[in-house]
Amino acid sequence: MRLHRLGITAFGPFGATQEIDFDALSAAGIFLLHGPTGAGKTSVLDAVCYGLYGAVPGARQSPGTSLRSDHAPADLPTEIRLELTVGGRRLEITRSPAQPRPKKKGDGFTTEKAQSRLREYVPEEGWRALSRSNQEIGEEITQLIGMSRDQFCQVVLLPQGDFARFLRADAEARGKLLGRLFDTRRFAAVEEHLAELRRAAGTQVRAGDERILAVAQRIAQAAGPAADEHPLPGLQPGEPGLADAVLEWAATARSVARERLDIAACVLSAAEARQSAARQALDAERELAGLQQRYAETRRRATEVEAGRDEHDQAQERLRRARKADLVAPALELREEAGRAHRRAGADRDRSRAGLPGELADAGAEQLTALERRLREELGALDEARRAERRSAEIDSERAALERQARADDELIRDAESWLTGWEATRHRLLTRIEAAQEAATRAELLAGRLEPARRRLDAARRRDTLAARASDAEERLATAREGALTTGETWLRLRERRLRDIAAELARELVEGEACPVCGSAGHPEPARAGDGHVDQATEDAAEAAHRRAEQARAEAEHALGAVRERYAAARAEAADGPDGQTASAASEPTVGALTGLVDTLTREHAEAYRTAAGTHAAREALAAAEREQEQRAGDRQDAERRAAARTSRREGLDAEQAALAEVLARARGGSGSVTEHAALLHRRVALLVEAAAALREEESAAARLKEADDRLADAAFRAGFDTPRDAAATMLPDSRQRALQHRIDAWQAESAAVTDRLAEADARTAAGRPPADPGAAQSVYDRAERLLRDGAGAHTAARERCTELGRLSRRAADEVRALGPVREEYERIARLAGLTAGTSADNERKMRLESYVLAARLERVAAAATARLRRMSSGRYTLVHSDARTGGRRAGLGLHVIDAWTGRERDTATLSGGETFFASLALALGLADVVTDEAGGVRLDTLFIDEGFGSLDDQTLDEVLDVLDSLRERDRSVGIVSHVADLRRRIPAQLEVVKTRHGSAVRHRAADGVSG
Repeated sequence: MRLHRLGITAFGPFGATQEIDFDALSAAGIFLLHGPTGAGKTSVLDAVCYGLYGAVPGARQSPGTSLRSDHAPADLPTEIRLELTVGGRRLEITRSPAQPRPKKKGDGFTTEKAQSRLREYVPEEGWRALSRSNQEIGEEITQLIGMSRDQFCQVVLLPQGDFARFLRADAEARGKLLGRLFDTRRFAAVEEHLAELRRAAGTQVRAGDERILAVAQRIAQAAGPAADEHPLPGLQPGEPGLADAVLEWAATARSVARERLDIAACVLSAAEARQSAARQALDAERELAGLQQRYAETRRRATEVEAGRDEHDQAQERLRRARKADLVAPALELREEAGRAHRRAGADRDRSRAGLPGELADAGAEQLTALERRLREELGALDEARRAERRSAEIDSERAALERQARADDELIRDAESWLTGWEATRHRLLTRIEAAQEAATRAELLAGRLEPARRRLDAARRRDTLAARASDAEERLATAREGALTTGETWLRLRERRLRDIAAELARELVEGEACPVCGSAGHPEPARAGDGHVDQATEDAAEAAHRRAEQARAEAEHALGAVRERYAAARAEAADGPDGQTASAASEPTVGALTGLVDTLTREHAEAYRTAAGTHAAREALAAAEREQEQRAGDRQDAERRAAARTSRREGLDAEQAALAEVLARARGGSGSVTEHAALLHRRVALLVEAAAALREEESAAARLKEADDRLADAAFRAGFDTPRDAAATMLPDSRQRALQHRIDAWQAESAAVTDRLAEADARTAAGRPPADPGAAQSVYDRAERLLRDGAGAHTAARERCTELGRLSRRAADEVRALGPVREEYERIARLAGLTAGTSADNERKMRLESYVLAARLERVAAAATARLRRMSSGRYTLVHSDARTGGRRAGLGLHVIDAWTGRERDTATLSGGETFFASLALALGLADVVTDEAGGVRLDTLFIDEGFGSLDDQTLDEVLDVLDSLRERDRSVGIVSHVADLRRRIPAQLEVVKTRHGSAVRHRAADGVSG
């Protein structure tokens, strides 16, 4: 990689555009970059780094810091343009950081985003644009150079102070630096991955042990009291030997459980024998007690049977007589039925004669029948008169219907004539209503077109008034922000001037006796500057600058907010002032919210009224059509009524003539009754009375004959049954229920007597009655005690058997868990062995060296070999850098760095070198590191290097030797830029880049052997 040109605009201390020609400076191989403190020498290197990577080295890229020059005018943007050749391609990179710029419209600033551009020079075409993406350009440059920003800053921009500290640092500090340069994160990731695998595998092993212990706890619960005699092993999850100890303990628990099962079986067998004997004795006592009780009960029942013998004989006799009386029952029932029929016939006769005239009270059945026939003949003669009477009634009904129709037609004619009289007025009213609705529809459309713009103007007027108040508040906030920005800016500039006056004292505070000055390089500090009264440190200045930037940001935000509110206010004001015809009101006549509200309310009310009126158009048309239909209907109804009236007149005359003829016939047929029907009804009632009376007389005579016959049969039946009179037979009769009850009592006594006789004949009951009384209670107590012992023995045996079964099942489960955990434990042991080996904690790792340290040690060994080639020339063959992997104290080995002194032949630590020796040793180390990192990056050629400070600590001879070594880099077509304050270097190195600082910003000047340019 070779740098050609660098353009710096408004960057760091450079307020204007500065151009640096690296081709001219690199022509001599070595060039000097010098200038007063604070002029911006390091800023040149920062610009190179920013052009390549879009960021500056180290802490100078911390959050809150700005790369923009405070000396630059507001309209000059910050920009870095770097032209270089890398990978055989000539590129131009232009970058601009995020920075404030004046707004294109209005006052204030806005933040411009960071921008990048990449171009490539093609001989046939010239410069060709490649990309404008920050990410794409960063990836492209990093891939071409082959180094990250940190590696580039260590390899190309050689910071000698860092390598001096690297020489004196311990292994941990060296590891951090080398890890960043060689990117050994993958090896650290391997260590962490193995450690994570070990933790994960350990977690699985502990989880498996916990499952085994959980099963063991269940085994202890299942073992019961045996667990107290043989407690669980006292091992924790993850400890070795836990699984074997649990399996051994489980086997012991199973053995004890089986012994207890055998004992329980013996106890159960003895209890079963005792219970069987007690059961037999109890059954024998219960059987004896039952026989004795049965015999005593039989004797008691025999006494009761003998006592009921007389009652049994009486019941038998009463049942026999009742059954004989049952033979007379049919005749008796027939006599009673004939008597009842005779009494009913007599009552019917008396009732029928009561309705007859007095002269017929003693008439016989034949006389009554003859009179009935005469009345029926008279009824037959009245049929013609009844038909005439019905027709007369029909004529009356028809005449009444005609009268009703006449009245209805008269009412219809009057109503039709009344309605038709006002028809023209009704038609004119409905037509007027339709026209009014049509006019309202037109007006509603016009009002709707005016209402929506009026509503928009009202909303705009409300927004206008609200935004006017917001604009006033925003103006006040802007004035406050401007005042705050001005105050904080003045404070910051005042503190900055005071700090610059005492900057020498601030640098002097960082000097350490015996160490090189970062300005002049001298290790002696005879009169360091001292701070005066009111000295301002960098933290105070940075705080003031941060406060000023915050105030500026607040001012810009206030200006932006005010502009936005004003734009919205102007838009709302213009919309509110826009008249209904497109006219805009003047400022003096702007409509108020109240006026616009009144206008909207008026238009809304008028529109609603017009809309309601227009909505009745359809209803008005329907009403007119209905009225026209009704007019036609009423006119037709009137004509029909007039025709019906003429027809009714002729019909009424015909009915009157027919009614007069019928009246003569009816007068003759009515007799003394009011009508023919009444006269016929009277005759029908007389006929019915005669028929009823004749029938009652005949029924009475028949009932008397049946009664006499029934008396004869009853007397004969009683005599044959053995009774003196029918009355005696009736008194002896019993109902069926009473007879069944007597038979049940007789049967029950006979059955009880037979049963008692049979039970008294039982020999075993008589024998048991002769033995002593039985005692089943005592036998029951003995049996209950034996049964309880049996249940206890069975429960103990069942519990022991279940315990053995459960212990066997849990033991198998524990064995399964142990077998399942075996591969996991083997995997854990293998991973733990690897993790311990890579972490340096394993006994197999003799030097206790981590994997990353081991890799870095190999890199450091190459760096030491590459550095020794230049260190021997710089030290006239005296010193050689070597890598040491020996342990120091309790620390791990791997990153030690020693120097071998050829004059003494001894190896010593690099921390014992003097200031000058430390400088050229660190320079040799930096150059060697650059070579190794370059090879690691894929062999990208680095044709431009920068060395920052440290030459003031060398004597003349050593300085010459160092410059010779640097000059030898030209053999590989390299150019080296030295950043130093040493005055002697200005004489020795003719190609120079001087940085000059002024009140208006720094500037660069090219100085060569043939003159000065800038």
